[in-house]
Parts: sequence; C-alpha cells; structure tokens
Amino acid sequence: LKGFLGALKMEMTEMTGVSLKRGSLAVEDNDSLTPAEEAKRQKVSEGWLTKGQDGIDNNSPPSCENVPGLPEVVSAGKREKHSIAPQEEEGEEEDGLSEEGEEEGEAESFADMMKHGLTELDVGITKFVSSHQGFSGILKERYSDFVVHEIGKDGRISHLDDLSIPVDEEDPSEDVFTVLTAEEKQRLEELQLFKNKETSVAIEVVEDTKEKRTVIHQAIKSLFPGLETKTEDREGKKYIVAYHAAGKKALANPRKHSWPKSRGSYCHFVLYKENKDTMDAINVLSKYLRVKPNIFSYMGTKDKRAITVQEIAVLKITAQRLAHLNKCLMNFKLGNFSYQKNPLKLGELQGNHFTVVLRNITGTDDQVEQAMNSLKEIGFINYYGMQRFGTTAVPTYQVGRAILQNSWAEVMDLILKPRSGAEKGYLVKCREEWAKTKDPAAALRKLPVKRCVEGQLLRGLSKYGMKNIVSAFGIIPRNNRLMYIHSYQSYVWNNMVSKRIEEYGLTPVPGDLVLKGATATYIEEEDVNNYSIHDVVMPLPGFDVIYPKHKISDAYREMLTADNLDIDNMRHKIRDYSLSGAYRKIIIRPQNVSWEVVAYDDPKIPLFNTDVDNLEGKPPPVFASEGKYRALKMDFSLPPSTYATMAIREVLKMDTSIKNQTQLNTTWLR
Repeated sequence: LKGFLGALKMEMTEMTGVSLKRGSLAVEDNDSLTPAEEAKRQKVSEGWLTKGQDGIDNNSPPSCENVPGLPEVVSAGKREKHSIAPQEEEGEEEDGLSEEGEEEGEAESFADMMKHGLTELDVGITKFVSSHQGFSGILKERYSDFVVHEIGKDGRISHLDDLSIPVDEEDPSEDVFTVLTAEEKQRLEELQLFKNKETSVAIEVVEDTKEKRTVIHQAIKSLFPGLETKTEDREGKKYIVAYHAAGKKALANPRKHSWPKSRGSYCHFVLYKENKDTMDAINVLSKYLRVKPNIFSYMGTKDKRAITVQEIAVLKITAQRLAHLNKCLMNFKLGNFSYQKNPLKLGELQGNHFTVVLRNITGTDDQVEQAMNSLKEIGFINYYGMQRFGTTAVPTYQVGRAILQNSWAEVMDLILKPRSGAEKGYLVKCREEWAKTKDPAAALRKLPVKRCVEGQLLRGLSKYGMKNIVSAFGIIPRNNRLMYIHSYQSYVWNNMVSKRIEEYGLTPVPGDLVLKGATATYIEEEDVNNYSIHDVVMPLPGFDVIYPKHKISDAYREMLTADNLDIDNMRHKIRDYSLSGAYRKIIIRPQNVSWEVVAYDDPKIPLFNTDVDNLEGKPPPVFASEGKYRALKMDFSLPPSTYATMAIREVLKMDTSIKNQTQLNTTWLR
C-alpha cells in the first residue's frame, strides 16, 4: 500500500511510491479523451472558467494540520504530510514545521477521500510536447529510489565525499564529548534551558588535575552555549560551577569571545539526509547541539521522501562538534566542513540534480529511448505540479482567489466549513461545531492540535472577532498565507500555457515574450527566427508584468474577469497580497540528462550507490543481462522552482494526480 500511496508527497525534491500504471483514465493525448473530458479540457485551456464552473466539488475532503488547505492522508497506518511549492517566486519558502503523528486508516476511506481530489485537467495541465507512446513504471515507496543533489551558486553539484575535520589548534580535545556523565549533561541542559530554579550546577572534579579541569570547562562551554564556568574549593574538593552568563539571550547567541577571530564565523557543511525534510533535520541538529534553529541557513528546502544532499551553514559551531553528531544520529551524515565568513541565502542555488529510478517499466527499449531523447532534446512543459494546488480538500487556488477578491467571509468559509471525504474525527467535530454555532472558541476546543491552519484561523477569530477576518487570517504564518495566492497565480499560468501551446504549438510566434536580463520584451515579426521555444516566457499575473501580444493576452483577461479580478489592477488593499507577478519559461530542457535500462530480480535491492555507500566503499550494483523486472534509471538537472514530477509525467505520459492514480488502482487498494 505504501508503494502506491507514497505519491502523496511529490515535491520538487521528492517523489514517493506510486504505481504509475496506464489505464483508461490516464490522460495520454487528445485522442484518448471522452467527448465530455475533451469539452472540459477545451473550456479549461481557453480560460473560460467562472466560479462554480471549474469542476471542483466545494465539499472536498479535509485540509491538513500542517499546510493550508492540504490533507494529511492515512496510508497503511502511517500519516504522510503534504506540501506545496518547492520554492516561491520571491525565493521564500514555508518553514516546514509540523507535528507528526501516527493514525490507523483503511484503504477504502483513503479511496473515498480521493474521489474529491483534483486531476491534472482541473489545474490546467493538459498538454505534452513529445510524440512518443507512454508506458508504465513504478516510482517506489523506497525513498532511496529518489535522490536529490543540490547545485550550488558556483554550479557545482553537492556531494558528501569527505568526513575529515579541518585542523584547528583552537579546538578542544575529543575528551570534551566523554568527560561529563549523562546525569551531569541532563542537569546542565536543564540549567541552560531554564527548566528548573537552580542558578548554578556544581560538578565535582574526580581525579583532580589541571588538565582534567580544563577539559570540563571546555566541555561545558562548548556543549552548552550560554553557560559560564568557574572553579571553586568546597570542603577540600574541587568543583567546576556552571552558571548563566547573560540571561536567556545567551542561548540564541553563541559565545562570541570563545570564537577565534581568524576563523570564519560560519561553518559550512554538506548534509546528507534520508527520509527527513530540511526543517525537521535542522530541528534535530539544533536539539542535539542545544542551540536555536535560526542559527542555521540554507539555499533551499529539500523534502522528506527522498535521499537529499545539500549545503548548510551554521553560526559559530565547530566542525568538530558537528562531526560528532555522525556518531549519534540515524539517517544523517555531515561532512565537507569549511569555515566561511558568510551564511547561505535562500534562492542562491542554481537548481537540483535528480537521480530517479522507475521500477517495473513496461516500455520497450525503443519507447524508452524515444521518451528520454525527447526529454533531453525538447524538454517538458514547465507546469506547476499537482502539489502546488493541494490534493484533496478545498483546492488552495480557490482560497487564493477569494483572498484576491477581498472576499474574506469566503476565505473563512472555504477553510473551516464541513466537507466530504475521510478526515480525522476531531477535525470533523471541529467543522460541525463551527457550522452549528459559528463560535470560534467552541470549535477550537474540539481541536487537540492547535497548530493546524484551522486552529490558527479559529484562534485569530477568537482574538479579533468575526468582523475582523483579515486580522484573524493574519495569525497564519505569512509564507503559508502567500502560498494560497501563489497557488492561484500558478493555476492561471498552467491554464494559459496549455492554451498557448494548443494555439501556436512549439515554435515562437510574434507577440510572444522573451527575457533580456530581467526585462520581458516582445518577439517582433522580423526577429522570430532568432529565438526558440526554450526562450519563450509567460507571466504569472501581477501589476508589474506585461502580457503577450496575441490571443493569449485576451485569454488571461477573460480568465481573471470570470474570477471577478481586474487584470489591470493587481494591487491589493493589503500590501502582502498585492501580486507583482513574475515570468516563467514555458518549456524546460533538463541538463545533464542520462539514462539506462537495467534488469533485476529482487524489488528490494538498491539500483545505484548513494554518497554514503561510496564513502563506505560499497561496490556499485552489478546487473544481469536478463531479470524478472526492468527499471529505468534517469539522471537530470533542473533549475529552481521546477517540478521533477512534470519531467517524469512527460516521460511516462501519465496524469500525476493522486485522484487518477487512486482510481487506476482502486481494485488493488481494496
């Protein structure tokens, strides 16, 4: 079951286990659609959607506890967390903090929930660029079949290949990690975190020597930032006394005077992680190091259901301390340490390199060759993937549209109203209470988890009152609020790019837009041969963009007008929700594309080595010329804010929506 339902978290940096089996419901090309589906596609692609005509059941299943509008779906007793948008246009990313939990569930309730989900058609994903015949493949539940390596701002692909620690005479001896007992560490941590009323902790120096005292001093100061130490004589015995240096602020600001001036303030390192998203990983590291998570920086978040390798920087923590974590953390490896003057900044990366295995493929060698050559030479349509829009529940773009319309009662209603489909009992009770009483405090009492978007909104309504929904909604973290309106922009963009390709195909035409530097300009008749389809961009709607000078400009206007929005005035009364817009290439050609088809017998064996395998000296897998199964191993690099799922969709010619996959596999699920 996990293997098929894992697709619930297919982020830019992540694909999960889902059977990508072809079937009658898969959108392959125009010829494979029923007349009703074709009519709907026509309507979507021409941007004639009006409220109530977009084919979405407003009584969709539940939004989740962690990310606005998205469900946490039960999968074989294990809860999966959904996420939107790998990277927002402005380079911002959601903080990813969540509360994980376990809950039992049945396949039927999951399938029932999926009946209300979105398909690619619903969000404007309707076209393919290649002419090859599609085929089936399974992207396994094994997260090790999906590996992501970050590409840094210098263009180098991040690899974990060196566990050595930079030589530094300032570092204390390794004894600092063993000199304190577990009980002493516990007492010091409670003191450091103000968990008890003690103002100091005294540690007796057994076998007293100056060297031993020095090591204890160093251990306390390096392992418990914010604590100072002194030596005291008590009844003829030596004690090291730890106490607070400068109140609670000392915990957030590592001791400045203990860091050598000649050394860069930031320790940069490569983080290899398995089955953990970036923020969760940083929370774990900060917990073990006893520091605040905000002293870490990174260029982009990587998601959970994958093996990922990326660069991290941390303020004034030594490589020695970081390397020590390799001895006590599972599914993490830290290495490639260096000291630098500056932290890392979101969005500085050039992209990500993916290694993906599609197992049990049905395509012939010729089909695979055609599909991969097309991906390499032409590329894929740069659609926003399904995870941008939520999966079941109320689609996030509907909430975004209501925000842009200034329809705050509708925003509140979309997030809080009861909805069809399976969801957790307490959320059902919360919604029922809300529908019955419209009392935010009473509805909030039904929720044991207050950090969910419903809980945050209800808390805001309790605080600010029903007549001030804007302020109540403002309690939700900013990045999560902005994800709603970015989702609407993405919805418009997908529909418009499908219309553009339907109207003009894969060649540039006069009136298309291209970028010169950061500025968009029109392709003129006489210049049309100087450009390829890979140069063409289309705008996400906003006040600071221009639109193409052909039929698609009218389609933008018609779509926004149908949604009661003024394309000529995308500024919002609330500055946060004013959309400046952006430009996005319509076709992406992946770089560094390579592939091979391999035969194997055991579905559980890994089909390639990871960085850690290589560090441990494991030989690469050897494949037989024949086997029970065939797998397609793909390597490719993508720029930021593009979706690996959309590249894989182009190869397999598959609808990547969870709804479609569930319908194709309903019999199997039961």
